[in-house]
Amino acid sequence: MSEEYRSGFVALIGRPNAGKSTLLNQVLGQKIAIMSDKAQTTRNKIQAVHTEKNGQIIFVDTPGIHKPKHQLGDFMVKTALDSLAEVDLILFFIDASEPFGRGEQFILDALQSVNTPVFLIMNKIDKIHPDRVLERIDEYRHYHSFAEIFPISALQNQNVEPLVTSIYSYLPEGPQYYPEDQITDHPERFIMGELIREKVLWHTRDEIPHSIAVIIDDVKERENRKTYVQATIVVERDSQKGIIIGRKGSMLKTIGEKARKDIHVLLGTDVYLELWVKVQKDWRNKGRFLQEQGYTDKE
Repeated sequence: MSEEYRSGFVALIGRPNAGKSTLLNQVLGQKIAIMSDKAQTTRNKIQAVHTEKNGQIIFVDTPGIHKPKHQLGDFMVKTALDSLAEVDLILFFIDASEPFGRGEQFILDALQSVNTPVFLIMNKIDKIHPDRVLERIDEYRHYHSFAEIFPISALQNQNVEPLVTSIYSYLPEGPQYYPEDQITDHPERFIMGELIREKVLWHTRDEIPHSIAVIIDDVKERENRKTYVQATIVVERDSQKGIIIGRKGSMLKTIGEKARKDIHVLLGTDVYLELWVKVQKDWRNKGRFLQEQGYTDKE
């Protein structure tokens, strides 16, 4: 008799920049969640699918929890907290190199009303001394009754495989929700937009805050197996538009070149990427624009 098939939904929750997206990309072996050293990189719940012979994990990567400063922030925090009631297991991420703060306390308070098992994922242990790892584990035991505590380095792929094995052991018997070759439920256009946004965040560093959105205007595949992608980068101020375009268009060219390579990997075809930059003042507080970009909890 074959081993039982286990499947279920697993929420990743934590403060911004705790490494949730890094773990997702490491487990899947392919980039679907964008990464940046800036807070609030993830805006939507990203469903990532990991399939093995005897099971399937559907990861729900939530936006990092933070104090909202605009309608977009309100949406992000509500999305993160709502996901806790919809899953079979919760992975609570902390940055092991950072001290316990109000952000962690806010999440732990939210977890008090949840009956779902919670793993504490103590990420970035490569940044601290091994003795300090044990101290931090002992510290967090007092805050919550965690089902498991996993010290890991998602970036270095340290202790990630045992974590995945343990996740499967906590999932119920269930069906295969997605085909085995599918790794996300997001359409390709969404991922293209995220890949472009990631490159803006990386290359503009501290000059551009998270006041950017990316709209995929058009995608056409031609007979020569080349995919033509047109996209608009939306910013809130004229000064930000100048920074993204750069001197004689140099920054926009760099962003385009880097994003095109990732989109090529995603689509498996040659890619021609055309980027535009548009100013939409205070877009993060404009409900209609947020709904058009998918930042809404309405079906």
